Amino acid sequence: MTQKTKKIQAINGPNLNMLGKREPEIYGSLTLDEINKDLAQKALKLGVDIVFFQSNHEGAIVDKIHEMFEDNIDGIMINPGAFTHTSVALRDAMLLMSCPVIEIHLSNIHKREAFRHKSLLADIVTGQITGCGPYGYTMALNALANMINES
Repeated sequence: MTQKTKKIQAINGPNLNMLGKREPEIYGSLTLDEINKDLAQKALKLGVDIVFFQSNHEGAIVDKIHEMFEDNIDGIMINPGAFTHTSVALRDAMLLMSCPVIEIHLSNIHKREAFRHKSLLADIVTGQITGCGPYGYTMALNALANMINES
């Protein structure tokens, strides 16, 4: 009997479709497509599947989380963007999930404006990676692959 390949969902919130164009001094010069292509190659080497979703709309992200709950996704990496600090709806949806979840931020949210210091997800996610630029996505992928392959 063969085991099914573990599946990781990458979710990116508002304005992350503008990576490489928007404030490159803060967020870097790589586009989200470039980050995703790199992650897809790394996931292949780690023996996991990765799928990508980005939306600027809170409800679309909540709907995607509901879909992942129904599909029993194995792990989630999420960069909620500005919704990190504002979305109770996103938090409530994430409370459905029992799989490992890694919250990612390209910049160090704790070194930025005071309103960015609070994450509404921090106390419910498995881990948080902040301030490591695009490499934070790689760190999250490696951590999730280890967690779900060991379970």
